[in-house]
This record gives sequence, structure tokens and C-alpha cells, in this order.
Amino acid sequence: MQIKTALDNKALDKLEKKYDSALNLRSNGPILSRFVYLAALAFAGYHIWTAGFGTPVDHVHMGIHLTGIFFFIFTGFPLLKTKRSLTYSSSIWSPGNVPLYDWAIMLLAISAALFLWLSWRGFELAGFSMAEQTMRQGNPSLMDVILGSFLILAVLEIARRTIGFVLPVIILVFVAYALLGPYIPVQILRHPGVDWHQFVNNMYFPSEGIFGVTLWVVSTVVFHFVLFGVVAQRMGLGQFFVDNAMIIAGRYTGGPAKVSVVSSAFFGTISGSSIANTVSTGSLTIPNMKRMGYPAHFAGGVEAAASAGGQITPPIMGAASFLMAEYLEVPYTTIVIAAIVPALMHYIGVISIVHYTAKRLGLPTYPKDQLPKFFAVWRAGWYTIIPLIALLIVLFSGYSPNMAAFIGLSLCVIVGFCAFDRPKTLLVPFALLTFIFWKASPYSGEGYSPTMAGILAGLTILGTLHRNERQNFRDLFDSFHVGVQYALAVGAASAAVGIVVGVINTTGIGFRLGFMVTGGAADLASWLAPFLDWTTIEAFSQSSLQQFISLVLIAMACILMGAGLPTTALYIMLVAVAQPALSNLGIPALATHMFVLYYGVISEITPPVCASAYAAAGIAGANPFRTGISAFTLGLGKLLVPMVFVYAPTMLIVLPEHFSLDSFLQVSITCAIGVFAIATSVSAYFMAPLRHIWRFAMAVAGLLLVAPSVNSDWLALAILIPVLIQQRLALSKQKQYQTEGTTA
Repeated sequence: MQIKTALDNKALDKLEKKYDSALNLRSNGPILSRFVYLAALAFAGYHIWTAGFGTPVDHVHMGIHLTGIFFFIFTGFPLLKTKRSLTYSSSIWSPGNVPLYDWAIMLLAISAALFLWLSWRGFELAGFSMAEQTMRQGNPSLMDVILGSFLILAVLEIARRTIGFVLPVIILVFVAYALLGPYIPVQILRHPGVDWHQFVNNMYFPSEGIFGVTLWVVSTVVFHFVLFGVVAQRMGLGQFFVDNAMIIAGRYTGGPAKVSVVSSAFFGTISGSSIANTVSTGSLTIPNMKRMGYPAHFAGGVEAAASAGGQITPPIMGAASFLMAEYLEVPYTTIVIAAIVPALMHYIGVISIVHYTAKRLGLPTYPKDQLPKFFAVWRAGWYTIIPLIALLIVLFSGYSPNMAAFIGLSLCVIVGFCAFDRPKTLLVPFALLTFIFWKASPYSGEGYSPTMAGILAGLTILGTLHRNERQNFRDLFDSFHVGVQYALAVGAASAAVGIVVGVINTTGIGFRLGFMVTGGAADLASWLAPFLDWTTIEAFSQSSLQQFISLVLIAMACILMGAGLPTTALYIMLVAVAQPALSNLGIPALATHMFVLYYGVISEITPPVCASAYAAAGIAGANPFRTGISAFTLGLGKLLVPMVFVYAPTMLIVLPEHFSLDSFLQVSITCAIGVFAIATSVSAYFMAPLRHIWRFAMAVAGLLLVAPSVNSDWLALAILIPVLIQQRLALSKQKQYQTEGTTA
């Protein structure tokens, strides 16, 4: 008997809509729904085309992207989400179940988004003239102020409708700070302020504000990878990952939970959404875990903790990593390489807790006859990995991320939907081959090398020739439609957070807040230092304490502010504070940005607001808060690792001034052992049950091993030796009891 591993797309859609509010849209009726569906296909097609053949100038492309975001959000998201507003009820005042006021707001917002494109070179119409944009920069016209003001309000509204009140309220605080600068009571935060005309100028015109780097990266890179993740998963790659996870982990202790961890790690490579990851893999793994004896809250916690790793798992890592590459002005591959070891530490922690919890509870593994067969799985699904291989080859060969996404998406279409028994579909692989050879020709400018062209052409032909079953193009179009829906919340957040970026650039609040953080940490460190001076330990010196307290304060801010916010929005806001604060302490910029990203992602599994854990709890039928606690406990590795790569940036590999093979191996290996030791303490089991003082000793030793210091490693070893002796003796006694019981 084989375990059921099929993931039904329609069932997944229902689960995702239930737990992800960004997919829970109002019913528009047959006519408008059809138009929205076709518009989503056109929107996806436009972005795929521009990824391969070139993106228009920034204000044009971002205007088109924002136009689509406005259209889909105002037609899909009601002013207030109620059962009545989501149910179809068309009338003369609400055509397509969209009230007239939403139609009016949408049209004005679209006009504001496209106005910069239309007026960039200036124009004269019916006696009304408008100077070109460069002449209006710094001195906006009345029309700029009116449309810019409306765009600001519209962007805040789409953020509220897709994400909730938290982000708009935070942005309004920043707006108030910009406008009321002279009246701020705190001296260090006071500034001359800006009037509304200048504020709109900074928010509306490109390069900063709404049409800034955030929206640019989302519209040129992030959208494409969101789309790739959805199409690849529905084309069969998600199922292939789950089946291989069953083969790799299913036969070992804690098999069902290990399958959850491994499949979520695989799935995280193509999905930056924790909820999508939780629902896609959890719909299978959580029921299997419960069936094998795992408590419901623990089963949900395992899936949520593993799925939250998707945003830190290379190569895609969610939207924030692309922004990080843009901010740091480094190739995206640099971010990917830097993230490998920290992500590995997270999964070591989760899988170790799973393993020893299963041993403590005496839970069974999967019987061999219930596991998929290696050759059967690969024979049925090997072709689904072709698009991911092509994407990684292009990405790591130095080409742009959007070109990698273009190739990956094109091959998803070819591999999953094109076949010789459908002759018309062969136009797609023929078109891609033509594109590849054109890019390799001298006429395309900076194109593919002959080797790259040969590899991609070979993968295209291989993807066309495979004999496995294809899906129909309606399934492909449905995937595009869902992919666009996934991208709405990210698009709204990126446009809204652009206002925060504009305020930071205008007022310098980032450096002010950074100074406050380091100043407060310095005051606290100076108070603590006299009590710890007697130890003569360097870690307790005033400078070391100041750095540690600064890190703790910023980590707490990341977790607290992350409650209910998309990681992208949180990352942008906190990096403005963390970067100035931590750079003053001599921490490399890459480590600072990774630190903020990691603690932002931890909010996904930190109660009381932990969307991934709540989705897992819904599938498991468990208490949501208890599931959140389990997920947070399982994610302890992710909680500790950022402190390690801040103190020892050698773990990030890509910083040559900090990296050496000896230091990298010492820090990484001891950190992995430390995370493992903490996992045994959390599980209360190692070779035998860990109780009382031995459990505490294992936790202390684990923390000392995680700390990147040779001295702390020796101290940890001194603590571990008695624990290992006790565990060995307990194991021998346990075996003796079992032998005596068998004899009796």
C-alpha cells in the first residue's frame, strides 16, 4: 500500500484562501470575473515578456505595474471584508459587485500612476500646458500635487485592504514625522520639516518615494519569481519534492515529521510564501503525522517552522532577498551563497527536535511498503526539475534574476504543457529556441555564450521530448491567475513602503533612530559593566555589552514589528534603523541586512500573530496559540544563528576580509553541534531521556557552542562530557531493563 501523496490544486486553492486573506477575494460575477481573469493573464504575460526582451524605463514600467495592482485590488478587495461584501450581489450602484466609489477611486489611482508617463516630456492640450518632468522636479505643478496626493492615499488604501491596518498606521506615523518635524518634542528627532508640496514631490517623482527602488525591484524581479513558484509547483515540481522527501526521510525515526521538514525545505527553494508552503506540503504531512501518533499542535508546529524557512532558503528566498541585493549593490548570487549555511542551521535545529521528540514518544516510522519507490518517482517526475535547473544555471552564470525567471517560466510552460500530440503547443519551444540562439548571436549585444546557449537549448529539447503526461493550458492560465493574486499583497506593500523610504531619505530619521538605539545600549552597558568587570572576560566588557544589547534591541524590534507585516515591508523599514546603528559598531552591511531579514521572518512563527502557525493549526485541528508556541520552539536555530553571523561573518562565506577556511569550519561546525545540543534539550531526549539538571546542562553547552569563540567551545566540552557519560549509563541501564523484560 502506498501513502497518498497527490496534491490536488483545487483543494490547495480552498485551503490557501481560508488561511491567506490575500487570496480571499470578493465574487465579481461572470462578466467581470472573466475580464479580471483575462487581465491577470495579460498582466503576467507583460511581465514575462519584459523579463526576456527588456523592461521599459522605470516610471513607465512601474506605472503599468501599479495600474494592474490598483485594478486587481479594487475589484477584488472590498472596503471592509464581510461575508456580505464577498458574496456576489450586483446592482446599478455596484456593477460586478464593485461599488461605484471603488470604480472611481480605481480610475483616479490609475490616472495618477500613469500621469508621469504621459507628462514626462511635457505636453500642451487645449490651451493647457505642462512642462517636462525634469523642470517640475522640486517644484511640482498643481496637477502633480493633486494626483500625487491621491496616489499616496490610494497606495495606503490598497495596503490596508490587502495586509490590514498595521502597515498603513506605521506609514502615517512616518508621514506625520516628516510634516511635523519642528514640533517633535524629542530634541534628537526634531528636524526642519517639509511642506505638503515638497512632500508630494519627494513621494511622487521617481528615484525615491512610491516610484522608488522597492517598487522597481518588486515589478522587475519579485513578481516573476512569485509567478515561477506558483507555476512550477502546479506543473508538478511540488509533488516531486514531496515524493523525494518521502524517499529520503520517511524510513527513519520520526519519518512523517521529517518528510514535512525536508519537503518544506525543497518547496522553500521555489516559494517565498510561508503560508503557501505550509498549505501545499502541510495538507499531506500534517494528517500523516497525526495518524502516526504526533500531537496535533506539534504536527502543525513542525510544518509551520519548516515552512517559515522558505523565506531564508536559497535560491529564491522570498522578496526581501532581491531588495537586499539592490540595496547592497551586489549580485543576487552573493546573497544566495551567504544564506546557505544559516538556512542549514535552521533545518538542523528543526529536524533534530523532530527526531528526538519522536524517540522520546516512541513514535513509529513509515513501513517500507508505504513509501514511494525511487525509480518510480524519478521516472514519473524527473522532467519537472528541468525549469529549476535552468533557472539556477542562468542565475549563477551572472545573468539578471529576471532573465533567470524568464527562462525558468518558459521551460515550465514547455515541460508541463507542450507536447507533440498537441502540434500548436510546439510553437512555444520553437519560440524559446529562437530566442536562445538570437541571444547567442552577435546582434543581441550582451547575450548568451555558446556554452550557455547549448545548455539551454538542450534543456528545452529535453523538456519537449519527455513522454510524461502534460496538463492543459487552462491549468497554466489558472496558475498565472493565482500567481498574480499572490503578488498583489507584495505589490501593495512595496508601493506603500516606498513612502517610508522617501521619509527616511528626506528627514534622516534612520540615522537618528540608529543613534538612539546605540546610545541607549551604551547607557545600559555602562550601568552593567561595573557589576561584571571582576570576571575579566572580554564578552563582558563595556563595548561588547553595548554591541550585544544593540543587537538584542533590534532583534526584539524586528519580531514585535513583524506581527502581521509582510517580511518585505518589515525588512525595508527596519534596515533603515539597523544599518546606521549596527554599522557604527563595525558590523558588515551584509551581516546587518541578513540579521534584520532573519528576525523579521521569525515573526511568522512568533505568537500571538503567526500566520503560518495558524494555517498549520487549521489543517491539524489544533489550538492556534499552542501550535504557534511549538513552531517558535522548533525554530530556535533560526533565533540564534543571526547572532552568530554578526559576531563571526565568516559564516556568510562571501566576505573575503572575514572569511578563512579554518574560521569558517570552526564557527559553522560548532554552531551546528550547538543547535543540535539545544534541540536535544528542547526534546528532553538524547541517548536516553534527559531530565532536570542534565537537560539544563545540555542547553547551556549548546549555547556555548553556538557562540563563535574557541574558549566557549572548550567550556562547552567540559559541560558536555558529564552529560554524555550520564546518557551512556542511562542507555545501558535502559537496554538492561529491556533485556530482562524480554527474558522474563
